[in-house]
Amino acid sequence: MNRPAIETLLRNVAAGRVSAEAAAEAIARLPFEDLGFARVDHHRALRCGVPEVIFGAGKTPEHVETIFTRLARYPHGVLATRVEPKAAQRLRRRFPHGRHNPLARTFSLIPPDAEHEPAAAVSVVAAGTSDLPVAEEARETLAALGISSRVCYDVGVAGLHRLLAVLDELRSADVLIVIAGMEGALPSVVGGLVSAPIIAVPTSVGYGASLGGLAALLAMLNSCASGVSVVNIDNGFGAAYQAAMIARRIAAGVRRPEPPTPSRSAPAQRPRAKRSAPRSVPPAQTASRVTNRAPRPVSRARPPRLDKRGSA
Repeated sequence: MNRPAIETLLRNVAAGRVSAEAAAEAIARLPFEDLGFARVDHHRALRCGVPEVIFGAGKTPEHVETIFTRLARYPHGVLATRVEPKAAQRLRRRFPHGRHNPLARTFSLIPPDAEHEPAAAVSVVAAGTSDLPVAEEARETLAALGISSRVCYDVGVAGLHRLLAVLDELRSADVLIVIAGMEGALPSVVGGLVSAPIIAVPTSVGYGASLGGLAALLAMLNSCASGVSVVNIDNGFGAAYQAAMIARRIAAGVRRPEPPTPSRSAPAQRPRAKRSAPRSVPPAQTASRVTNRAPRPVSRARPPRLDKRGSA
C-alpha cells in the first residue's frame, strides 16, 4: 500500500463508504501479511517508493499466484520476474488483463489509470539478439515502475558501425543500461562515447571460456571507462530498478537536504568576578587625611656607651 492508497482509505472512512472495522483490518495488514510460506511486505512502497517484486524462480506456481493475488489487492502495479511457464499460465487465467512477456519471463499487472512518469530518458542497449531475454526483463521492469524507455538492440562491438548509427540517441539518454555477454566489451565502448551514467549487465551468453558470464562480469568490473557500474550476471531487473531510481530523481529535481553544520561555539569561560569600584573620596577629605597624618619619627642611632675609662 502506498501513500495515496492510505489517503483514499481515510477519505472513504470519513465519507462513510468504508466502515471503521474494515479500515482497521486493512491497516492491520499494512506492515506485512504472513501467509505461512511467505511474508508479503505491504510497506515496501511506503519505504522505497516501489512495491515488493516477486522473484518467481524456485517458487511453486501456487505460491507465485497467491503472493501475486495478495499484492494485487492494493491499487498499485505488481511485477513478477523469472516466471516459469506453469506459473505464467495460472497468472494469465487469474488476471486476463495482465501483461505477460514470455521472452523476459515477466508478468505484470499495471492499473489502467496508471500513467508513465515524465522521468528522465532511459535507454536499454543490448549487444546481441541472444541478450534480449535480459534486455526485455529490464524494459518490462521499467514499464512496471512507470518509466518509459528506448531500446537499441544488436549493436555489439563486432560491428561498430551499428553502434555509431545510434550514437545520437545514446548521447541523448540520461541513464543507459548496457547489456552484453561473451567478452562484455560493449559497456566500456559506450562509456567512452557518452556522458551519462551506465549500468552494465553481464549476461551468461557465450562459449565455454565465458564461464557462464563470469568473463563478461570481470571485464565490466575492470572497465577503463569512467561512470560504469555493474550489476550481477543476467540481472536485468536490478539494473532497471537502479535506473528507475536515478530517472525519478532527475525528473523531480530532488536534492537531499544538506546536513546541518554543527555550530562551533567558543569554549565556555569562567565568569570573571566583578571588581568593586574603588571608593571615591572627596578631595578635601583626602587632603585632610594626608595633611593631618602625623609624620613617622625617624629612628636615630644611639651613640655607644662609654665606660669610666672612656673606651667603648
